[in-house]
Amino acid sequence: MDFHLHTAFAADRLLDPHRQLAQPGPPAPGVHPHPLPGAAAAMAWMETEHATLLATQRTAIALGRHLVVWQLAWTLTTFHLWRGHRRDALAVWRAALAAAAHLPDPTTRIRAHRNLGMACSGLGLDEETIWHLDQALELAVRHHDPTEQAHTYQTFAVAWERQGEHRRALDQAGHARDLYHTIDLPTREADALNSMGWLAAQLGRFAIARDHCQAALDLARHHSYPTGEAATLDSLGFIAHRTGEHRQALDHYHHAIVLRRSFGGIYRLANTVDNTGHPHVALGEHDEARAVSREALELYQQQGRDTDIQRVKGQLDELDRTTATDLDNA
Repeated sequence: MDFHLHTAFAADRLLDPHRQLAQPGPPAPGVHPHPLPGAAAAMAWMETEHATLLATQRTAIALGRHLVVWQLAWTLTTFHLWRGHRRDALAVWRAALAAAAHLPDPTTRIRAHRNLGMACSGLGLDEETIWHLDQALELAVRHHDPTEQAHTYQTFAVAWERQGEHRRALDQAGHARDLYHTIDLPTREADALNSMGWLAAQLGRFAIARDHCQAALDLARHHSYPTGEAATLDSLGFIAHRTGEHRQALDHYHHAIVLRRSFGGIYRLANTVDNTGHPHVALGEHDEARAVSREALELYQQQGRDTDIQRVKGQLDELDRTTATDLDNA
């Protein structure tokens, strides 16, 4: 159990070095975590040992090792997010919330509610999402924890955006950005600024959106934060496409794709590959649009994302109809 926990912790630090620490205690005597020379090795180890890590958490539950239960959920969060393991994320954070009831540190309960809310949001469990995030925010305020308040506001922004509540989401992202700036967490401030830019773009406020995203991009690059850089480039690609700058959009999307491939973020990579098709269509580049849509379809199929699969199949059918019409007219 300690071997898997400590190796997973080391892997998580390599995948996202900007993430807050949740350092486990010393491993049992004679336990030596698996050596991981870099982020690629960390991702490969997590991929290989994923089922074992889930089983390790179940064993910890059976043995009443409450802190280990919580820590395993924490160390799996980045991996689950990047690989799109939404149901596993839900399961491990349900277990972690139950374990947190036995732990003295209130931060474990705040983070468990927040991460469980995020997991619920990813599966469309909207009422449960908001309830858990309300609990996280209430606890963070009660315990005077501005960092957890900021994280919860940012998670609220994601949750409301997924429910189509863009104005409400933008307000929450603004609260997160202000707190991150105050407590000097620049990479998370970059995340919040990108959220503000993305949400402003959804509301048609493209000039403001571009300003927010450029500020986010500058912060991400200054602090060597490739995850945030990729997310912001994706947003800038959307903004450029919607404002008619289709070549610029492709440039942004291609840079985001390179970054996401480099750190293994295949869940969001699929979204960016999919997005790349739209400026290709706008430029009349139907073959290129068809190629990226097929790549996105393959990624969505690997991830079991049924709604996205059907949507991209519709895009491919439309491209085929457009090509047939063009040939007829020729």
